[in-house]
Formats: sequence, structure tokens, C-alpha cells
Amino acid sequence: MPIRPLPDTLINQIAAGEVVERPASVVKELVENALDAGARRIDIDLEEGGIRLIRIRDDGGGIAAEELPLAVSRHATSKIATLDDLEMVATLGFRGEALPSIASVSRFALTSRRDGDGHGARLAIDGGRAGQVMPHPHPVGTTVEVRELFHNVPARRKFLRAERTELGHVEEWLRSLALARPDIELRITHNGKPARRYRADAAQPQARLLEALGEAFASRALRLDHAGAGLRLHGWIAHPEYSRGSADQQYLYVNGRAVRDRNVAHAVRAAYLELMPHGRQAAHVLFLELDPARVDVNVHPAKHEVRFRDARLIHDFVQRTIHEALAEVRASWTPAPALAPSAPGMPDAPHLPGQPWSPQQRYAQGLSVAEGMAAYAALYGDAGVRTTAATASAGAQEQPFGLALAQLHGRYLLTQTGQGLGLLDLQAAQERLAHARLRAARAGIGLHAQPLLVPLSLSLSVRQREIAARRCEALAGLGFELSLPDDGMAELRSAPALLADCDHAALLPELLEALADAEAGEAREEERVLATMAIHAGRRPPRLLTLPEMNALLREMESPHNAAGFPGARTLWRQVPLSEIGRGFEQGE
Repeated sequence: MPIRPLPDTLINQIAAGEVVERPASVVKELVENALDAGARRIDIDLEEGGIRLIRIRDDGGGIAAEELPLAVSRHATSKIATLDDLEMVATLGFRGEALPSIASVSRFALTSRRDGDGHGARLAIDGGRAGQVMPHPHPVGTTVEVRELFHNVPARRKFLRAERTELGHVEEWLRSLALARPDIELRITHNGKPARRYRADAAQPQARLLEALGEAFASRALRLDHAGAGLRLHGWIAHPEYSRGSADQQYLYVNGRAVRDRNVAHAVRAAYLELMPHGRQAAHVLFLELDPARVDVNVHPAKHEVRFRDARLIHDFVQRTIHEALAEVRASWTPAPALAPSAPGMPDAPHLPGQPWSPQQRYAQGLSVAEGMAAYAALYGDAGVRTTAATASAGAQEQPFGLALAQLHGRYLLTQTGQGLGLLDLQAAQERLAHARLRAARAGIGLHAQPLLVPLSLSLSVRQREIAARRCEALAGLGFELSLPDDGMAELRSAPALLADCDHAALLPELLEALADAEAGEAREEERVLATMAIHAGRRPPRLLTLPEMNALLREMESPHNAAGFPGARTLWRQVPLSEIGRGFEQGE
């Protein structure tokens, strides 16, 4: 076939494949344009999750009537003029592709008015075919209407998900924007009903944090602000006790732009390494500021990613800043394993900084195996310790997990096995036991609901409230009775008896997300839901175990029914052979 130029409409539709993935992509591009135009209030009206209608109205500077056709032509922008501008770009949008791309795959209308103009002007486009600019009444600012997204590209439209799923993506992006711009008022309606409002209050960013992420995060957020080497990192990091099963509350902004960056994500994980249980995710809202010349924002068509000129420096700066911010936490807090009830004489109270260590606390912190054994001797008598030591070698030959020797740092069991030494992760063990019990109850008589002594008020996002309303029968089947009054809160009246001691305020949002993922076909509901519940069942205050309790736990974990079957589980058990221990001593390692 001969080479020939492509029609403009087809060129724009091809570009739309890079820029417009779903309704949330359209909302992102249009709202960012409104912010670049100086808007202080933005109204977002949606129908059918944005598939049928997206209307963005702003009070920004507006567009001149004669420039409306240019605004919807490719590579036309007011934001860059030279290569230097591109390298130093500080605006959110700059490619000049968004409006023509969106207009090519929708029924599109752009209406605007500048301050001082006698009236507004409107330009309508249907599937890439533009009409004439016509006078139209409009306040100062701009309104963009996008109707019937992908109506002329059925191959793209059929890949859109259910209305609730698409709305969820829009709400999540707006939540990310709200965290970055507390000075902007955002009003969101869906199908003609108010859905969410973020009030502008630049002087109180903590209030926006509470609005966007809820009380659970805001009450455990640690403020940080550090500058050096031409960099500044500020924002909030969550206390390690507030961890997540996924990265759903990790927000990073580079010079005000929301991005994803593996380099920074790795730095955050490294900073939390000693404090975060394996498989859990830290929550954070971080703002990184640096010279625009040191970061390339033109990497991804939708501007989701950036490339740093000094990636290693950025990594080390972020890790060091967060590590130092967590220093006080690290000195006074130990990740809480989920253990059995404490024995008489074994107090549950944690050690307080500046106070002397009790023998039990020294043992729990694993200051040394010898000190731990001595603490048991003080509590239970020398005979019990000597008897255990004398029989350990013989008993260890018969048990795969061996016999207990000590509890290290309140989190691991040190055992003597027939081949050497073993370590059992107590948190992982409790999660697997909880999962086995939940699975057995679910397959048997079901999860018994236990009324709470006092109903628990919960702060859920709009999306989570909608999931709860839609999946009320599934929640009831899991033992949760949840009511949704009109005041925007939720009220938990009962919970599964097997989860009586867990933090329900932390569990419910994650459980609702698990139900939504299963609903969207992104996870198997039974596996995801029971795993989420088991992880929360395993988070209890640290308690010390007696040697009989340790050994009873080891025997319980040796059951194949309990040791296996937990989806995505971390390593439960490690063993160091005696030969390896001896070789280390012989070689001076």
C-alpha cells in the first residue's frame, strides 16, 4: 500500500489511546487544565461513572473566543514555547494533546469566558468534527462537557468497567488531587446527587488530610519537613501501627504533580524496614520539591511517571529523612505480634522509655537467650528450665518445628530442632491460624455475629459507603452488621466472634476494598476477604508466652491444615542446620 498521511481525526484518536484510558483520565486532564488556568473552585459532574457525562466547570481565567479552535487542535498550548520551557515545565498540563484527543472520542463541548468579555463563547465537536464558535452565556471561567465517551470507538468502549468501578477510579484521583491542593474547593456530583465536597482551607492542610483519608490515618500521621542538597521533603507518614494490606494510601507528589516512582517507593520501604511487618505497606502523603531542571516529567504520555537526574541522591535523601522521622517510634515501639493470652505473672504492659526493664520485658525483647532463660528461671524456678533443656534434644528429633527455647523480640520463637535451630514468625503463625479458623467456620456453621457492647462509629469514604450499601448481604454473611445513617458516618453494630479483639475501624475499610476488588473481577472474593480478616485478627498487643504455650503453638502449627493455605503468606519458618552453625564458628564468621 502507498504511504499517505493519516486524517487528523484518526491521529487524534490514536493519541487518545495514550492519554484517555477511562473516565478518570478525562477528569484528570480537564481538572489539571483548570488548575493551570488559576481556578479556585472546580465542579465535577458525572453520570454513569463518567461514561455518559463528564462536566468540569471552573472559575479560572477563561479562553478567548477566537482561541477556542486552537485549544482543541493538536500541539497547541499556552504553557511552553521553547525547549527550555519544556525542560523547566512547572504546569500540570503542557503537551497540548488532551483536548483534541478527548474531543475525538466523545461528544464534546467547550464553553468559556474571560474577565472583561461581554459574553462567553461555545465550540461543539462530535467525534472530531468541529462546529462553529457561537456566543453563549457563561460566567468567567470554563466549562468542558464530555458526553458518551468512546461512542465512536466501540472497541475501546467495551473495555470500560462497571459504573461503580469507573466512579471509584475518578474518586481516587480526586482524592489524590485534594491532598495536594488544600487551597482548592472541589465539588463532585454523581447522577445528579452530591457525592463529595472538599472545602478549601490552605491554612489547615491537616483538615484536608482528615477529609481525604479519614480519622484512622489522620490520628496516626507523623508530620515531617526536611530540606537539604537542594531538595525538600514534607508531608505525613503513618505510624507503623497503621499499616495497609496494599499500597492504596501511598501518595507521592513531585513539584506538586502526583506521580508513581519505584525509586522513591523503595526508599520508603527501606526506611520502614525494621518496623513494618512483612507483607504490609506503609501509608504516606509525601511532597518532594526540587529544581524542575533536575526532573523529567515528559516520560509518560499521561504524566504518571518522572525521571530524576540524580536518582541515587533522591533515594538516599528520602530514606534518610523518613528514617530519622521514625527514630522516636523506633526507640519506643516494637511491632505487635499476635500471641495467645498471657500466663499469670506475665504482664502485658509494654516497656516505657526511661524505665528499668523487668525480667519478663528483658526476655520479651530478646536481649539475649541467656537473659531470657534466666528470666524464666526467676519466674518458674530453675527446675522447670533444667527439665526443658534436658529433654529438648530428644523431643526435637520427633517434632518438625522442634521444642521452644525462647521468645525473641516479642515476635519470634527460637526452637531446637533435630537438625539445629529454628525460628517461627509469631505474627505469620497467628495469621495462618486465624485464617484456618475463619475458613473452617465459613465452610461449617458460618461466621457467628457477636453484638458489640457499644456500636462503633466509622468514617468511610463515599466510595466505601457505596460498596457497603451494595454488599450488605455479603457483609452480613461475614458477621458484620453495618448501618449507614444520612450523616455521612457508618455504624458497626456486630462483628464476627472470631474477630472480637481486632481493630474493626481499621479492618472495615480494607474489607470493603477487598469486596470491591472481587466484584470487579480483580480477585477471588473468598480468598481475598478471609485473608484480609485473618491479617487483622493477627494484630493484637504483644504478650509473653510460657514455654508450654510456645510448644502448644508449635504443635498446632505443625498441622498441615493450619500451616498451609494462606494466600500470599510470608515465610513462616526458617531453620539453621547445626552443620552451618558449626561451620560459621570454625571459619570465624
